[in-house]
Amino acid sequence: MRAVGGRELRVATWRLDMPSEHLPVLFFNGIGANIEAVAPLAEALDDRGFIMFDMPGVGGSPEPVVPYNTFTMAWTTAQLLDQLNLEQVDVMGVSWGGAMAQHFALQHGGRVRRLILCATSMGMLMVPGSPAALSKMADPRRYVDAAFMEKHFATLYGDALGETAGKSSHIGRLTPPTRRGYLYQLIAMLGWTSAPALPFLKKPTLIMMGDEDAIVPLINGRFIHSLIPNSELEIFEGGGHLFLLSHREQSVSCIRAFLDREDQAQERRRAA
Repeated sequence: MRAVGGRELRVATWRLDMPSEHLPVLFFNGIGANIEAVAPLAEALDDRGFIMFDMPGVGGSPEPVVPYNTFTMAWTTAQLLDQLNLEQVDVMGVSWGGAMAQHFALQHGGRVRRLILCATSMGMLMVPGSPAALSKMADPRRYVDAAFMEKHFATLYGDALGETAGKSSHIGRLTPPTRRGYLYQLIAMLGWTSAPALPFLKKPTLIMMGDEDAIVPLINGRFIHSLIPNSELEIFEGGGHLFLLSHREQSVSCIRAFLDREDQAQERRRAA
């Protein structure tokens, strides 16, 4: 637990005390999702540091007293990086966290080297997913009621994780958010869109999307790709909203290749 910007947040870090040639990854999670949900990814990227925290009212972070928005949470995140003595990081986000990652890169561009956006959109201008999936996603019972999650798992996330170990393992890592925490996380994005600012985002950006995502359809990734000048789009065939887990080896390989690639300026200097 850390006191950050006037809030108490449950923070997890991996390997920050170990020497590494790579910048740490700052990760923004999906709506209602706790640290443990993405811990397998943090463990797989074992050659670099990794930072993640539970949003207020999610996982182990106390319930928020007042609502927050993208601006205030980006500021709080910058305060956390200050506490960890990190000048710059690579930033990654999935779904709701992908929108948060976009906003952080726009608001605190000097602290971001590269950006990875997974299964996400531009906010209120997104092309919505299937009504069946969206109605289940908006219901916090998917975290509270194991039977509800089990029943509607395929509608939400597709069949890519299978019916056995993958699905059960993911469900077992989830901790229910509080109702207020879930509500505040939903309303934090009300009226928000990154669309007007994305053409000015000059960070090298990797957009990762599943072609069978029922919550955030692939077309949203194509729109983001068309707006960010220095971006590339990676499409995961058969990938649903949880392709980071169902296509774990492919995802990790893609992330490593992108983050380890030299910046164009460095490449030109080497060539010279």
